[in-house]
Amino acid sequence: MAPLRVLCIHGYRQNGSSFREKTGALRKLLKKHVELVYMSAPHSVQQASSEAPEKDNGLGSGPGGDEGSRGWWFSDVQARSFSAQQQCEESLGLDDSVAAVREAVRVQGPFDGILGFSQGAAFVAMLCSLQEHKLEPDFSFHFAILVAGFPSACKEHQQFYNPPLQIPSLHVFGLEDRVIPDCMSRELLPSFQDPQVLTHPGGHFVPAASTHRQAYQDFFKRFQ
Repeated sequence: MAPLRVLCIHGYRQNGSSFREKTGALRKLLKKHVELVYMSAPHSVQQASSEAPEKDNGLGSGPGGDEGSRGWWFSDVQARSFSAQQQCEESLGLDDSVAAVREAVRVQGPFDGILGFSQGAAFVAMLCSLQEHKLEPDFSFHFAILVAGFPSACKEHQQFYNPPLQIPSLHVFGLEDRVIPDCMSRELLPSFQDPQVLTHPGGHFVPAASTHRQAYQDFFKRFQ
């Protein structure tokens, strides 16, 4: 049986290489059943002392540092920065990011599903909405996994959140997450029909302990 192919969408200030490193345990956990494929966001992020980086972003001198910090959109148009809690009328860069995913699907696809982490998970919800409203004919994801996701606080993004999306979804979040508190991740659940939930006692990361294997496998089994 061929493995399910899943496009992976990293968090803010990560990139495809660093996210691949940070999800090594997940790749090992899923082994022959799932192939994770990584891409990087099109926007470079300038390091600013006022912004809190997404924990363990894996950038710097190690592998993955060459691409630098990346983001899918900016909530502060002037500063070109992002905060999940920042209320804004409009954002910057989302269209370019949708185009980047469209290109990844054409070049590296097809994909069975899509997985996102933090800002990437918030972005995945938007991509699923575009697919469901038939605005992106190249997209054909059968499921979505959203780790530490949240609904965007940007007013122009509210169009993505109703009615509830029909795509099968697994929502994963940590009860001790200090970057995206679990209450923010729970706010995204009503935007999906029959969302599956996997909680873990940790913080802001993609959980991949042996205790989580069954929950992941049960979800993936529906699409194999």
